[in-house]
Amino acid sequence: MTERRLGIMGGTFDPIHNGHLVTADEARWQFDLDEVVFVPTGQPWQKPTGVTPTEDRYLMTVIATASNPSFTVSRIEIDQSGPTYTVETLRRLRAAVGDDTRLFFISGADAVLQILTWKDPEEILRLAEVIAATRPGYDLSRLEETVPAAVGRVHAMTIPALAISSTGIRARVASGAPINYLVPEGVARYVGKRGLYRGDA
Repeated sequence: MTERRLGIMGGTFDPIHNGHLVTADEARWQFDLDEVVFVPTGQPWQKPTGVTPTEDRYLMTVIATASNPSFTVSRIEIDQSGPTYTVETLRRLRAAVGDDTRLFFISGADAVLQILTWKDPEEILRLAEVIAATRPGYDLSRLEETVPAAVGRVHAMTIPALAISSTGIRARVASGAPINYLVPEGVARYVGKRGLYRGDA
């Protein structure tokens, strides 16, 4: 029986942008993933305030990923009440897919280096291997020195350089600047129709 490989890409996605999509597709290609599941955060414990409503972020993620048959979007965190934690999401996903599926958690290298601030980092690394999308200036060897459980469980992935951030996109919308080609066309239309980010600094 062929091993199934499932990528999990969590994030606030506020808004989802082309950098997220490039990262997910590069992970799918480099690690031969059968599918990448986008998991918009419900109530992120590290960003408790100032986050766009969950349904808006969920719908933008659905719009952004609709054209790629290898991408799906999960409501596993959106539909959960209270703060959401990566380790709990991975536990639920592991229970749902069974032990025959190899899980890969996809994140930026900067976030991976903060893994010690996450809840139960050793269990995160037991439940899933981590794909760290490398950005200039981040040295993943520091993580293996600090978290022995990371050895062999964290894989660096070089992605095409895209200087796009959700923070920057929100600031552009607030100042009236265009966001065309930074986000998928459908997401740009959704942001405009819903009037999102106009009050952001």
